[in-house]
Amino acid sequence: MVRYDFCRALARDAGKLAHTAFGTSAVSLKGRHDVVTEMDRKVERFIRAALAKRFPDDAIIGEEDGGTSGERLWLIDPIDGTANYARGLPRYCVSIGYVERGVPLLGVIYDPSHDWLYSAAKGDGAWLDGRRLAVSDAADIGRATVECGWSTRRPAQAYVDLLARVMHAGAAIRRAGSGALGLADVAAGRAEAYAELHINAWDCAAGIVLVTEAGGFVSDFFAGDGVRSGNPLIATNAALAGKLAEIVGVPIVR
Repeated sequence: MVRYDFCRALARDAGKLAHTAFGTSAVSLKGRHDVVTEMDRKVERFIRAALAKRFPDDAIIGEEDGGTSGERLWLIDPIDGTANYARGLPRYCVSIGYVERGVPLLGVIYDPSHDWLYSAAKGDGAWLDGRRLAVSDAADIGRATVECGWSTRRPAQAYVDLLARVMHAGAAIRRAGSGALGLADVAAGRAEAYAELHINAWDCAAGIVLVTEAGGFVSDFFAGDGVRSGNPLIATNAALAGKLAEIVGVPIVR
């Protein structure tokens, strides 16, 4: 639990650093609709330095500075929801996941705007501060809310088609601009599912642990080259897993 305790404290410290420039950090573009702020880089350097000092033999991959994979691997997104963050919208977070030999073991997400710390360790449950989390028990897709993440790495029409399939199945849809917090919402039972046709490992590694430890199910994101290249992702509950897999076209791991 040494890594778990360290990670929880580190995510909170990193989030507090990020929040000092909320809505004011200098902004540039990495690509179409791909925003980066000066604080993204500053926070990632802060997290990397802390991890390297405490666990010098662990590998690190981050959104801004990349990295090399290894048997013990940290996956970090210094600010997930950067477009929100840059505009002063309080929907962003720090996301830190830990994967060992391809198995996601730890996930911590800190939401500085609400001072919420989500954390999960394999076999220990998922938590929001001191409250244990559980996924929604909704079994009717007609009563479900599904967050559909969007990525420029897939054609716009593919996303429009996904929205159409989800809506035609009867679910309500939303997109709030942070995949990590979208997964945290599934773990907390605030949404029944999260689906994205392409998401990067640093965006979802922590959230995957949260959802599974909250009793949910996810697709096999870490199959193939998911760590380096990303993959589709579905996260939901047991009752809706089969239906969502059929709608999105991605099998769920039970």
